[in-house]
Amino acid sequence: MALVVGEFKQWESQLYLQRFTTFFVEIGESVRGEDVYIVQSGCGEINDNLMELLIMINACKIASSSRVTAVIPCFPYARQDKKDKSRAPISAKLVANMLSVAGADHIITMDLHASQIQGFFDIAVDNLYAEPAVLQWIRENIPEWKNCIIVSPDAGGAKRVTSIADRLNVDFALIHKERKKANEVDRMVLVGDVKDRVAIMVDDMADTCGTICHAADKLIDAGAVKVYAILTHGIFSGPAISRINSAPFEAVVVTNTIPQEEKMKACPKIQVIDISMILAEAIRRTHNGESVSYLFSHVPL
Repeated sequence: MALVVGEFKQWESQLYLQRFTTFFVEIGESVRGEDVYIVQSGCGEINDNLMELLIMINACKIASSSRVTAVIPCFPYARQDKKDKSRAPISAKLVANMLSVAGADHIITMDLHASQIQGFFDIAVDNLYAEPAVLQWIRENIPEWKNCIIVSPDAGGAKRVTSIADRLNVDFALIHKERKKANEVDRMVLVGDVKDRVAIMVDDMADTCGTICHAADKLIDAGAVKVYAILTHGIFSGPAISRINSAPFEAVVVTNTIPQEEKMKACPKIQVIDISMILAEAIRRTHNGESVSYLFSHVPL
């Protein structure tokens, strides 16, 4: 098994007053006959990172590696999984096609925005869940968790929230939101009773954080004594940090599928759940030909 860290060289050229950046990849050791795992998350400079990943996969494949697995903790373009308006692209399907054509034999990712993205691939996809780590964090860090209520900030997360509520044996609530346009919420309606309870919002992703901050205000107005937010992928773009700082959260908890060091310095409310052991165990089990289904409900020791 080989965990590959490639050496990148960036070349820039000026042509017709337009700037082009290209990447050159050189694998620093032989991968012939090896089981290769390339770790690259869909964050930061997403297009650059995606291109680096594709080139590295292809470099390993043509270097005669036996199998190439792309470990993508946060899948890029995951929210563009359907054609929701005229002439809109299905970019998640395009990314899936590019990974397959580049030569990937297997994909390991975490909490896809929509589970049907797995069907975009003709190769094996293991979609891991942050839920076991989330449950562990709730039990260890929220003393009043037995008096909590799990809240979904939108209808799409109802299945995720009910699963966590059942595991904790607590109630759940739902917030229905209506959007005027992308990343901008017009109206919210709370379905459920949160009065005198600790509200824990759970979602797979937060970008500008407008939804969860409006939802936090709605929960406090409805009588919740404390509000937490737990997210798998904390993108935190634009005004997200300032919104979180001014919102009535006790804590905003995210996993480290996206690096959060800089965001934690700017916002003391942000806390991180480390999911590196889940990915490491998934890599070990995949390499040894063992089942990864254990990780769907357990955190590796």
